[in-house]
Amino acid sequence: MTPNEAAPVQQPPARGWRRFIRRWLIFLALLWIGSVIMLKALENRFVYPGDTAAQSWMDSPAADTEDVWLKSADSTMIHGWFFPKPDAANVFVVAHGNGGNLSHRGRLAVQLRDLVGAAVLLFEYPGYGKSNGSPSEQGCYAAGDAAVAWLIAEKKVPANRLVLMGESLGGGVATEMATRHEHKALVLTKTFTSLPAAAKNLFPVLPTHTLMSNRYDNLAKLPKVRTPVFIAHGTADTLVPFRHAEELFAAANEPKELHRLEGHDHNAMFSTDFFVALKAFLNQHAK
Repeated sequence: MTPNEAAPVQQPPARGWRRFIRRWLIFLALLWIGSVIMLKALENRFVYPGDTAAQSWMDSPAADTEDVWLKSADSTMIHGWFFPKPDAANVFVVAHGNGGNLSHRGRLAVQLRDLVGAAVLLFEYPGYGKSNGSPSEQGCYAAGDAAVAWLIAEKKVPANRLVLMGESLGGGVATEMATRHEHKALVLTKTFTSLPAAAKNLFPVLPTHTLMSNRYDNLAKLPKVRTPVFIAHGTADTLVPFRHAEELFAAANEPKELHRLEGHDHNAMFSTDFFVALKAFLNQHAK
């Protein structure tokens, strides 16, 4: 190096680290914004991943199952299965979870009939199974309304014999139905406090409570329900943690019961103990 040549300027280490951190912060911010946009755009696909009959269908396990068609308020044709039991004290209206379709709940309906002693109507959501239309929160509520109306008009079932039951997402449908229709009791299984709260468990860094259009706010609605409430939830549920059931139980009016499904994850089958406990609750509190 000659005397006239300047020595190379060394960049201060702190400046390099600041540039590195700034780039990562920009990357993370863009990733977060992209995730928010994706969740909003694909929300209904996440919430309603059900199968049409062409995609997946199972025959009913009961030979006397009746195929029924219901017309919702917006004229959407809704498919259902009715499992009769003459002179049954209780008639269950079952809103299933967001996966599959009603044909995957045939075993549940038979168990309710055989172990609880009830007639059962399984109804579908728009876009599920053989039903027409596309699923939405209001569309699912309308399907539930149509199921109740069909039982009262076609089967001449008194409203005070109806037990509204919801599984997972169906718990949101059943809770809404309980605020709209006269009924005997409400049964919630594997149900969340609200859909945004359940989504928060899966996407903890996203603003699900302000972002999501589908709400199913069961926690806000349960205090309005004045009939007996039976809640069952898996203690090992990783999709909808057990604390959701505890919060729902705290919000419900008496008489109520929280039945622990010990060691059950979200998709575990119901054990015989569940049906025995449910039958005993109804016999005691929903006569």
